[in-house]
Amino acid sequence: MEVCDLKYYRPQTLQEACELGRTFGEEGRYLAGGTELLVDFKRKRDQAEYLISLQDVPDLKNVIFEDSLLRIGAMATLTDIADSPLVAKVFPVLREAILTMGSLQIRNQATIGGNFCRAVPCADTPPICIAGDARLRLVGIESDRVLPAATFFTGPRQTVRQSGEILTEIQIPTQPAHSGANYQRFSLRRGSALAVASVAALVILDGEKIAEARVILGSVAPVPLPATQCVQIVTGQKPTDDLFARAGKAAASEAQPITDIRGSKEYRRDLVKVLTARALKEATVRAQGAPA
Repeated sequence: MEVCDLKYYRPQTLQEACELGRTFGEEGRYLAGGTELLVDFKRKRDQAEYLISLQDVPDLKNVIFEDSLLRIGAMATLTDIADSPLVAKVFPVLREAILTMGSLQIRNQATIGGNFCRAVPCADTPPICIAGDARLRLVGIESDRVLPAATFFTGPRQTVRQSGEILTEIQIPTQPAHSGANYQRFSLRRGSALAVASVAALVILDGEKIAEARVILGSVAPVPLPATQCVQIVTGQKPTDDLFARAGKAAASEAQPITDIRGSKEYRRDLVKVLTARALKEATVRAQGAPA
């Protein structure tokens, strides 16, 4: 399979990249790591006339901690993030999620911004970032806005990003005291296999009870899906295996899976039930003080 002819641009500033994006509109695509985009080009899932590389745009690869925020540049590779001491300290579950993704070679090339902006339903970093209350910064020629990561996705391969806007960073706040998070994922094999189903969970404890929980389902809906009924079941309750089992059943009923080559919708619902119970239990154990 071959990629169609493209006109390639390599802007040196963020402003220049935004201007090129707005000029080319639907005929242009931003290139980050290319591990999703170029495959889509080869398989004719996407097409464009202009390719705008973000490799030379400064300050998009930083991973810093500032103003109680872990700020991850959209062009930071998955390996950069997994190896970052700041990520390990502030939000270690993101590192855990990343290490389930693809091969080392893919993680060396793929970026977190690309993982968000390609908006494939089976992407691994959005669910756990949403559970961690992440926000996204989008910069355009005349705009600079920050929005909750949960509102970024509008459908499969669709986001609220406008023409000429660039996702510049993912902002993850310092996590609450007595909180813990976990990411559970099932794929048909180890290595570079895509997730058949995934669940991100975050639990905040108040004494012996769950004061707050967030559960985000991946690969079983058009977008990362908050499991609201599941959360209602566990909130205010003492954590038990029976409680988490009931929460898993609720999450399975909320899922919106499809049947494809990786699994039937019924199989995916069964996976959600099991993965949700596991994620909630492990998140609770971590909230109680056990090391990640």
